[in-house]
Amino acid sequence: MKGKLVGLFVGASLVLAACSGGNSASDNKDNGGSSTASAAEQIFQQSCASCHGQNLEGKVGPNLQKVGSKYSKDEIKQIIEKGRGGMPAGVIQGDDVDKVAEWLASKK
Repeated sequence: MKGKLVGLFVGASLVLAACSGGNSASDNKDNGGSSTASAAEQIFQQSCASCHGQNLEGKVGPNLQKVGSKYSKDEIKQIIEKGRGGMPAGVIQGDDVDKVAEWLASKK
């Protein structure tokens, strides 16, 4: 019984962590190149890393270390907006979607 309770707590924590990505990273001003990548990485860490890993290595969600060699920026953007498989739609919203999609598309 205790193990089931712990499993339920861990599962609920992962779902809440994936859905709780704040917009504080979107408050960063976009000054081009590296700041865009930095902002995108911060957004990823807040909203996506709980499932895809701190280093894009994959956990519950797939490995994204070379996702840009498989999908274009627009395809990645669609996946973020509409969801796919176990990934819910809209985990990231607004301009943050473009930033993260561009950043992930560069991972080849």
